[in-house]
Amino acid sequence: MSASSSSKLSLYGGIAANVAIAVSKFVAAYITGSSAMLSEGIHSLVDTGNGGLLLYGMSRSQRPADAQHPFGHGKELYFWALIVAVLIFAIGGGMSFYEGIKHLEHPEPLTDPKWNYIVLGLSIVFEGVAAGLAIRALLEKQATGSSFWHTLRTSRDPAVFASVLENAAAVAGLVIALFGVYFGHLLNNPLFDGGASIIIGLLLMGVAVLLVSRTKDLLTGEGVNDATSQQVQELARRTPGVTQVRPPLTMYLAPDDVMLALDVDFDDHLTATQVEATVKAVQDAIRGQHPEFKRIFIEAKSLTGR
Repeated sequence: MSASSSSKLSLYGGIAANVAIAVSKFVAAYITGSSAMLSEGIHSLVDTGNGGLLLYGMSRSQRPADAQHPFGHGKELYFWALIVAVLIFAIGGGMSFYEGIKHLEHPEPLTDPKWNYIVLGLSIVFEGVAAGLAIRALLEKQATGSSFWHTLRTSRDPAVFASVLENAAAVAGLVIALFGVYFGHLLNNPLFDGGASIIIGLLLMGVAVLLVSRTKDLLTGEGVNDATSQQVQELARRTPGVTQVRPPLTMYLAPDDVMLALDVDFDDHLTATQVEATVKAVQDAIRGQHPEFKRIFIEAKSLTGR
């Protein structure tokens, strides 16, 4: 299965789980009057919409280049990931926080929490499956020797890292809601339920801030890491006919599409035909190790005095 297919599968799985879970949570919240359950219903509803937006972004980003977008539409995926982060913060986090505050100001005793327990238990199972699909998609892109957390922090695919963070937050939110309902009923104190809703809201806001930070870097022209940059420079330098290479300039246009600009000084004795062949050899050497470099621009000129 390709990385793109795996990303889509994780999104489809998350959407399917969240639709069913959101309906059951809202029904349970209506029956029992639980603020935490209502917050979780809002959370699942927002996650459903976010999954749809990321799928839409993936579809838009795969359109071919045109006169107005000569480098393609890859960055559109980053734009929709930013919109998702804003929605998580404003709707998911904001409404959950508001519901918690309102419940603390006007606490209502919980009725029979049986439905809450049933819905939360099933939700944890389904959200766990969705989280597993998202994590598997992330692990497929994990480099040898790289830790899971490093892969998550440095992933350039919003369809993957947003899904992992969203589903992890969903499972954590469910556990928080479960404790809120349990202690609220055990101690006959509805403030626990409202407090759980506030914590869920803060959790979602924290996830949103992480997503905004990550997508901001990608939208503003993030390049490859230092190790990859050094490998590219070394591959070019080892090519016969190349005498000097400046540090490369790179930028992610999409998760699997990187633009590379390289200043190269060639041997003075090469003919124009030989320089052309050397340029192709440099491009082939780089793409052989790093196929994500779809566009390689090599400027053949003397670097003396620069």
